[in-house]
Amino acid sequence: MTAGASILAQITVAQQAPGLMAIFFAAAITDNILLTRFLGMCSYLSISRQMKSAVGLGAAVVVVTACTAALNAALYWHVLKPLGLEVSLQLILFIIVIAAFVQLLEMIVERVSLTLYFSLGVFLPLITVNCAILGASLFMINKDYQVVEGLVYGAGAGVGWMLAIVLLAGIRYRLRNAKIPAALEGPGITLIISGIMALAFIGFSGLIKS
Repeated sequence: MTAGASILAQITVAQQAPGLMAIFFAAAITDNILLTRFLGMCSYLSISRQMKSAVGLGAAVVVVTACTAALNAALYWHVLKPLGLEVSLQLILFIIVIAAFVQLLEMIVERVSLTLYFSLGVFLPLITVNCAILGASLFMINKDYQVVEGLVYGAGAGVGWMLAIVLLAGIRYRLRNAKIPAALEGPGITLIISGIMALAFIGFSGLIKS
C-alpha cells in the first residue's frame, strides 16, 4: 500500500508539473504584475536607480510574494471559506499576513546584510503596502488557486516584478552617460522605458495562459 501510494503521488506530481510551469511563466511574463497590471510602481521607479538595490528588493519581493500567497491561500480555503468569512475578513487577514512576514524578513535582512538593509532604506518595510504583493494574493483567489498553485503563482509574480526592476536598473545605468533631452530626464525617460518594456511583455500574451 505504501509503495502504491508513493507511485500514485509521483504520478500526480508529474501530471501537475506542466500546469504549474504554465502558471509560473504566465505570472512572470505574459501576466507580469508590474508591466501588465502596473502594480508596485512606486518602489519600482525609486529603487531601480542602482542595480544592487534593485536586485535586493526584487529578491525580497519574490520571497514575500511567494510565501504570503501560499499562506493566504491556505487561510482562505481552510479557514475563511469554511466559516463563511471570506468576504468580510479576506483583505484584513491578507494584509496582516503580509505585514507580519515583511517584519520578519526585515529583521533577517538587518542581521544578514546591513549594507543591503540601509540601501533599501524605507522601501523594505514599505513592501507591506506594496500593492503588487496584495494583488498577487487577490488574483490568486480569483483564479481559484489552491495552496501549491498559489505558491507557484506568487513566486512567478515575484520573479516577474524582480525581472522588471532589474531590467530597468540595467537600462538606467546605461543611460547615465547618454544625451537625453532635458524635458525627458528623470521620471520622463523612465516611464517611456517602462512603457516599451510593457509592450514587449504584453507581446507574449496568448502564448501562455495561467
